[in-house]
Amino acid sequence: MRINNARLTGIIFVGMVVFPILGAVKSYGQAPVNQPNIIVIIPDDMGWSDVGYHGSDIKTPHIDQLAASGVRMNQHYVMPTCTPTRVSLMTGKYPSRYGIMGPAYGEVIDLGDPTLATVLQENGYFTAIAGKWHMGSPPYTPLKYGFQSSYGYFDGQIDPYTHEYKKETALTDRRSWHRNDAYLDEEGHVTDLLTTEAIRIIEEKSETPFFLYLAHHVPHYPLDEPDEWLNRYSDKDMFSPRKLFAASVTHMDDAIGKIIDALERTGQRRNTLILFTSDNGGQHSWHSDTEYRGKYASKPHDVLGNNYPLRGWKGDLYEGGIRVPAFVNWPGRLQPGIIDAPVHISDWFPTFCELIGIETTAYQILDSQSIWPLLVNHEQSPGKRPIYWKIKSHYAIREGNWKLLINRNSNEVELYDLKHDFRETRNLSDANPEKVAHMLELLEAFKEGD
Repeated sequence: MRINNARLTGIIFVGMVVFPILGAVKSYGQAPVNQPNIIVIIPDDMGWSDVGYHGSDIKTPHIDQLAASGVRMNQHYVMPTCTPTRVSLMTGKYPSRYGIMGPAYGEVIDLGDPTLATVLQENGYFTAIAGKWHMGSPPYTPLKYGFQSSYGYFDGQIDPYTHEYKKETALTDRRSWHRNDAYLDEEGHVTDLLTTEAIRIIEEKSETPFFLYLAHHVPHYPLDEPDEWLNRYSDKDMFSPRKLFAASVTHMDDAIGKIIDALERTGQRRNTLILFTSDNGGQHSWHSDTEYRGKYASKPHDVLGNNYPLRGWKGDLYEGGIRVPAFVNWPGRLQPGIIDAPVHISDWFPTFCELIGIETTAYQILDSQSIWPLLVNHEQSPGKRPIYWKIKSHYAIREGNWKLLINRNSNEVELYDLKHDFRETRNLSDANPEKVAHMLELLEAFKEGD
């Protein structure tokens, strides 16, 4: 179906609920008030079928064990690229509220706006980031947004050993690695360095609650792994770059095991909630003759992630770009189970606030809601709560089992019934004009807040 511009921009809002711009965040129930440690682990570009517990041929025993003993989310939505997802996590808002529709630099989050880090810091947490920032470039760096400790890299992609950005910019000669927002030269593989930093935080802050945002480099390109991890796949019938991808994920999985050991060793495991989620779906491929000083010109990454059985790749608003592996694990507090209800990455801001007893009405959260009771009750119903996406090329909105996509250039409309067609193979827009009209009304309401 195609809609004209007048219809798209001039929907009359009759009998619909207008979404509030300011106000309280909806919550399904009351969470216990306490101050657990919170660790958020975000691999970069991990697809739906890139973890063992989704049937992958990639070996992820530590991740699989955490998923099996935690609450898995079968419909955990993010944005289709890295900066927008991270902004949504940190602010509880859709990234389009900041004009962010793809990877971005400069001032991304308005200075002074509340972030998950500032709110937790104000309520007694030590806040630390280890890994990828990509929510602003110097001087818009982590310490300006509520983190008390920062370590890792500012940019979207770095070489795993040199830690250099892919090219020179107006701000820097490829440098990106830093500690506490000051550039740092350091040797070592990025996965190992981030793991050492995470363990340092766990060991040094064992007497105070901490929030650790561990944003991994892998399995984002470019990939370069030691033989120790490549050899795990030497007997596998896989494309060479896919073996490299798999090795990077298994390397990260081993690192996660070391972090769990550190929590156990310091007596903090049962008071630590761990959220694991990819930032977007898997990337199909990558190759460059010039980036990273041409180091990877002869090392094509032509087979990377795997989003099967979902349609699409990183950058798409099809399910393969935005539905990702995700679970939360908290021993003794959250019983193992599966949630089939749709949730969004922005929901973690109010969920963590509710968990530790923080009122969220003062933070002007537009879009998110606490999902704590879903985690406790393992809700299965999709409900009627709509979820909204805006990127440079498309809009999308989901309500219940229905999902609408609009090409922003051509106004072509796609409508899918995800309950019966989660692979998005049958466009039902022509057969359901009333549903299309309803979804367009919801879309226009969200666009008012951008």
